[in-house]
Amino acid sequence: MDQNYWRKCIVCKNEINFSTKYYKCSISSCDKKRSPAQFCSVNCWDVHRSIMSHKSAGAEEFHSPTKDKWITEQKYEPTVRMVKQKEAVSSELEPTGDVDLNDILVVASKLKAYVKGKSGLNTSANVMPALSSIIRQECDKAIQKAHRDGRKTLMGRDFS
Repeated sequence: MDQNYWRKCIVCKNEINFSTKYYKCSISSCDKKRSPAQFCSVNCWDVHRSIMSHKSAGAEEFHSPTKDKWITEQKYEPTVRMVKQKEAVSSELEPTGDVDLNDILVVASKLKAYVKGKSGLNTSANVMPALSSIIRQECDKAIQKAHRDGRKTLMGRDFS
């Protein structure tokens, strides 16, 4: 890792070094795993508190990890994949060539939570490609129906 600091303060953007004191908001909704709110000083936390209109919040003191510990933790974190929005799809009937038939078309976490909540069952990873295939087939049928009706917009009624 080339990074010589742990994180940046979300208010002033100053670096919070390794093995140093930092602050977090005591409000639980401010402490999210994917977007943690950490502050380099109580003054920066106070700016956050005033912006967020927290009524009874406090700045809790913590210590950042050592660089070695942080590097070890990063090895076990899931990698983030950046996805760029594709160019507008042409209105022609022919595929544009930028369609990836291996893309997963369902939100895995939402599907797994639904299945777990509804039935108590776990969901295997191979469910996502299978459902994506079914979604593609149904979309293809609906696209044909929209084209037959002379429309350029796919609508819910095309799936019935």
